[in-house]
Amino acid sequence: MTKEERRLWYDFLRTYPVRFLRQKVIDRYIADFYCHAARLVIELDGSQHYEDAGLLKDFIRTERLEERGLTVVRIPNNAVNRNFRGVCEYIDWIIKQAQGEAGE
Repeated sequence: MTKEERRLWYDFLRTYPVRFLRQKVIDRYIADFYCHAARLVIELDGSQHYEDAGLLKDFIRTERLEERGLTVVRIPNNAVNRNFRGVCEYIDWIIKQAQGEAGE
């Protein structure tokens, strides 16, 4: 895991009330984090993901995962480093949306 993945895992997802798995194999891909209850894949993206080749690979990967009924959320590594609390709140909001709990 990258340092950003370790931080998100150890400081948030590992103890989140809805179970997450890390480095989950789905189809022929390895998702950084996966939540079955929310059908959610979280990918943390470094700078290589914003180059042409990385963008194309990520587009295809996201499309294939979405074909399986999953939601794919991509979060830049620098967001984890600069706004960790905001990233955690965003993930929490997505989970609650997926479970129909938002606004309750």
